[in-house]
Amino acid sequence: MSTASDTSHQPSLGSGITALHAKWGWIVALGVVYLIAGFVALGSMVMATVASVLVVGVMMIVAGVTEVVGAFQMKSWGKFLIWALLGVLYIVAGFLTFENPLFAAALLTLFLGASLLASGAVRLFLAFSMKRESPWVWVALSAVITLLLGLLILARWPVNSVYILGLFLGIDLIMAGAGWISVGLGLKARH
Repeated sequence: MSTASDTSHQPSLGSGITALHAKWGWIVALGVVYLIAGFVALGSMVMATVASVLVVGVMMIVAGVTEVVGAFQMKSWGKFLIWALLGVLYIVAGFLTFENPLFAAALLTLFLGASLLASGAVRLFLAFSMKRESPWVWVALSAVITLLLGLLILARWPVNSVYILGLFLGIDLIMAGAGWISVGLGLKARH
């Protein structure tokens, strides 16, 4: 059971928004930093692609080390060897990413194009299976756009591998920056 003293210590949504209101300027500043980083990424898409690939490499190494450490928690030798082998493979793949980031970008771009194609196909199937349910047209439109994007990436692969990931990173940073700026300005106007 909850008592009055228990609920007084739990923060409410209103108190959270009030606390954020005092930081609206920092939130807008964060959005501006994201926007600038996004435009820099778009200005140098090859370098942004390499940076993206290097971040993926670091994540693979961290995941591999975690797998190897997790292997020591296994009680049988068979499971230990499988986990350790997977961890070592992740670590090796991470270091290979550092060795040849443009080749890694080509592989990641191929995977991205194939993933978008598969996602679009599944969404298109979902849209037509929705029949008379409300937003099936929007789901179908989203599916067609995703399919086309996947096809465009795969049609130009591997040539586009040097800039696609950087393009996506730049666009994502710009959209995130615009979102943070709108949140910050909304907090300012709300008070």
